[in-house]
Amino acid sequence: MIKKKNLQKELENYLINNREAHYRLAYSYLKNKEDALDVLQESTYKAFRTLEKQNSNLKIKSWFYKILINTSIDFIRKHKKITLVDDIDFQENQKDYYKDLDLEKALDNLDEHLKSIIILRYFEDFKLEEIGKILDVNTNTVKTRLYKALKLLRVDLEENKEDLNHEKN
Repeated sequence: MIKKKNLQKELENYLINNREAHYRLAYSYLKNKEDALDVLQESTYKAFRTLEKQNSNLKIKSWFYKILINTSIDFIRKHKKITLVDDIDFQENQKDYYKDLDLEKALDNLDEHLKSIIILRYFEDFKLEEIGKILDVNTNTVKTRLYKALKLLRVDLEENKEDLNHEKN
């Protein structure tokens, strides 16, 4: 019982210390502040609810990311709605903002498995082995999907760039 209490305290500390990263990840899926907060709350609830079923050598980081990603995807499937972008301050560097929009749009065009790998690898800085554990796939599958996702992103971004060049001419 003492180990379970320690695990609960460890989870509490982990969630408090990493709340911004968890919010960013949920937001990257949902594109809406309120929905991201709802998913974060639901993920936290699920983590505490299932914590006592876990063994004492649990890797909290990858375990919680798995819960957060699955909860985000479930939310998207359940709500299948048009997401609204939060208010944007267009006084800031618009050129950089539009580049980010192109990348965001290209990421949204990927299927959920490929998008998850890109986000975990490049935005959350997970190692390929950790991504495999989070997504329940082997490392070679992660590598293959990462390659495929990068290739699709490159094609999508190049097509978007070509479309912009044609519009200018």
